[in-house]
Amino acid sequence: MADKRYYSERHGRRPQTPRLSLEDLRRAIKVYLLHVEEEGYFQEHLGHFCVDSGFSPGLIGADPETEILLTLGTNLWPIGTTIDEWSEDDSFDMVEFLYAHVSKPTDRHWHAWNGCGWHCTAFDVKEGRAEFRDKLNRVLRAYDSGFELSMKGEVLAIPPSGLDQLVEAPLEHPNATGVVDKVTAALHKFRHHRASVGDRREAVRELADVLEFLRPDLKRVLTTQDEKDLFNIANNFGIRHHRADQRTDYDPDVWLDWIFYYFLATIHAAVRLIEKEPA
Repeated sequence: MADKRYYSERHGRRPQTPRLSLEDLRRAIKVYLLHVEEEGYFQEHLGHFCVDSGFSPGLIGADPETEILLTLGTNLWPIGTTIDEWSEDDSFDMVEFLYAHVSKPTDRHWHAWNGCGWHCTAFDVKEGRAEFRDKLNRVLRAYDSGFELSMKGEVLAIPPSGLDQLVEAPLEHPNATGVVDKVTAALHKFRHHRASVGDRREAVRELADVLEFLRPDLKRVLTTQDEKDLFNIANNFGIRHHRADQRTDYDPDVWLDWIFYYFLATIHAAVRLIEKEPA
């Protein structure tokens, strides 16, 4: 029923997506994580405890608590006794860690003695991760300004409305290192949940460098004025160079978003135009 629009929303008196606080986020993911833990989704990697035989290690070894401590730098295991104190970084780190170590049980039996629970012996990683993403993304999208867990297992900021298809669109160019890899790296840097203003500005600069790399070919598909306007943004707004006459008084939250996605869309359009235009 998550897609149903209720009365107040249909009449414009309630936002479609509520904005969750950090406390709301922790509470929501706690319910889900403890549920899938009980269902055996973490047993393949993190092991499980049996009232008869004790702890049975998973793929990461006999001490998941220490493994998580060494990997993430803080003690976040077990979930039930630590999650109420998780910071935003803790929450996102654990979502990424658990995504890498979740798998759906495909063969299990119920051990009823003393409420022991499920014992799982076979797993489906792909299905487990798909379910994990689907459930947690509903919560992450509603938290703060909106985030999502990517298929690669990274918590990223959601792009502005209507630009999600641009972010996911494939980019093909003969020079993968000079174009495709740089655009992919810039996207990751710009959308990372810990990205600072400096990180975001650097990501914009990297897209501007890609446009500079494409510039000789762009001369064939753009008018002289279009080319001038495009590089005027990159060179005169404190993005690429450091000069006294550059504009640096813009609101970074607004301008960097606009410039980044403008450059990204331009790169996609330019690559397609260049491909169609005979050399």
